[in-house]
Amino acid sequence: MSEDRGFADEQSPRRLLESTVAYSGPIWDVVKEKFTLTDDGEPLVRDFIAHPGAVAVLVMNDAGQVLLINQYRHPVRMTLWEIPAGLLDVEGEDYLSAAVRELAEEADLVAEDWSVLTDLFLSPGSSREELRIYLARGLHEVPEAERHERFHEEAEIKMLWVDLDDAVTAVLEGRLHSPSASAAVLAAAAARHSGYKNLRPADAPWPEHHSEHHAWPNGSVR
Repeated sequence: MSEDRGFADEQSPRRLLESTVAYSGPIWDVVKEKFTLTDDGEPLVRDFIAHPGAVAVLVMNDAGQVLLINQYRHPVRMTLWEIPAGLLDVEGEDYLSAAVRELAEEADLVAEDWSVLTDLFLSPGSSREELRIYLARGLHEVPEAERHERFHEEAEIKMLWVDLDDAVTAVLEGRLHSPSASAAVLAAAAARHSGYKNLRPADAPWPEHHSEHHAWPNGSVR
């Protein structure tokens, strides 16, 4: 078996025959699309969540600890240890600006040093949700008078600083279930070996986000 160190997911738009909104919600829609895998192939129909995408932030202090926030998630009926995150639902806001905003709103922090930690599709069989996770360091607190007022589930947020190795152990022992937190912690542990020098810059392109599909070769196949 040959070894290929350059393997990567690939853009592969297929012929789209029909696209309709099956359900329209306040945050995201459910879309029904008919497509073929090949030009003369059998038409297939799939429903999926038309998600706006999201950003998340793994916050690391000078001691190498990472910040976890505890928040209730109703679909799973659990409070989860997560990392600051939020939807890309502000028109005209770029990815990094959204991450900066979410960090201030959910953790009362600003950061001077930003890198891209990893990019994910969280549930590609049922949702188009793309997630970009940043590593944020060089921290300062938001002045108390300027802090965001949190409501509903966010009003219950609790914060905990943990050593990165302890967070890795929590993932491997099944004590952390958040996909963004788990992926971020494991990616940071891997990146630590290079002193985080192998990470992409904060403004790295994100061609996998659905808003960039128009720039793909044959990205709007019909």
